[in-house]
Amino acid sequence: MLKTLMFSLSLLFVLVLNIASVNAQSSAGQELITTLDVATSYSDKPITFNVTLPPSYFNNKDKRYLVLFDFHPRSQAYLNGMHDWMSHNGDWPWLETIIVTAPDGDKTLGELKELAIEERGDTKLLDFMELALLPTIDKQYRTNGFRIMNGFTGNAGLGLYTLLNRPELFNAYFVASPVLSKDFAFVIKDAPKKLAAMKGKPRFLFMSTSDSGFEHRQLASFAEMETIIKATASPALEYHIKRFDGSYYMTQPILATAYGIELLFNDYHKMLEPDSEISSKGPQAILAHYQYLTDEKYGFEVPATASLIALAKYEADKGGKTAKNKAIAIYQVAVDAYPHSHTAHHALAQAYAEVGDFEQAVTHEKLALKNTDHPFWRDKYSKSLTAFESGSLL
Repeated sequence: MLKTLMFSLSLLFVLVLNIASVNAQSSAGQELITTLDVATSYSDKPITFNVTLPPSYFNNKDKRYLVLFDFHPRSQAYLNGMHDWMSHNGDWPWLETIIVTAPDGDKTLGELKELAIEERGDTKLLDFMELALLPTIDKQYRTNGFRIMNGFTGNAGLGLYTLLNRPELFNAYFVASPVLSKDFAFVIKDAPKKLAAMKGKPRFLFMSTSDSGFEHRQLASFAEMETIIKATASPALEYHIKRFDGSYYMTQPILATAYGIELLFNDYHKMLEPDSEISSKGPQAILAHYQYLTDEKYGFEVPATASLIALAKYEADKGGKTAKNKAIAIYQVAVDAYPHSHTAHHALAQAYAEVGDFEQAVTHEKLALKNTDHPFWRDKYSKSLTAFESGSLL
């Protein structure tokens, strides 16, 4: 059953890739699939990386984007297809991302990778990423500072190597079926000390494997690495470890990327439940939580609007004048924190209307209309405004 499901998923992604390859060719005559030359002191000629820009890149020039990097040259196609499918519904669940992949067979890059794998303490590959690759990406494109490193097998091993030796290069690491045996990049030897010493902004790790025949030789070292992570990882590292037993070897990077994206951005997309530990402490605790996500984890705004509205509705549903007034106070917190949020203004307008204060309801419904140009919401809010102006609920 599971293998049949995996085959179906693989077929789906093939179809998605075909669609994405057509959709991603151009936007208003500008190429979304392009290349980027990265100059380096390690070579007399630049290394040319492959780049796929998000569909909105040329149309939404005020928006800045995440970056996902993968060393495998053939990863571009499946990453493009998955990203197109998983981000086209308004950045959900995958926030729109600039995808960068390495060229096939570049001698200089190959040598840098080999040194990282074979020579303990060699940092040339890390130096290249820190001083050349990532600054060039940031200079050329509208990036927002959040980066993901993605990898499969040997490149997954290099992902762990990067996490251990220079964790600040990327915010998140997806490593599928990592090669760790035979002292690969000395990851297992270095992990206990370096994981425990990790400090600074939070980092995210999703590490996975399966029991396929190709992975059997790595299962012992994977289990050893899992034990080390669980025993020594500092609080700065959020980690998730998963086995996809029963699935095919070549399906692993697709599964790992999909699961990694969902887990990484779960706290961005999913509102806090009103009875959660944080929400139960009140609206200021909710704001503090989202400020932490904004400042520490992501580096770009993660709005608390939905969680504040959910808490206000929860309070209002308790019934009675006191509960409704408490709800209005929470809605007001949302409006004060996010004055341009049409959903916050509409929720506050509805709350005022329910207690018979139609003057305030009209004021905030007009602000809801002012802050959106989406046809669905404008139609909804216009109908509510008409009702409030007549002194009635919709």
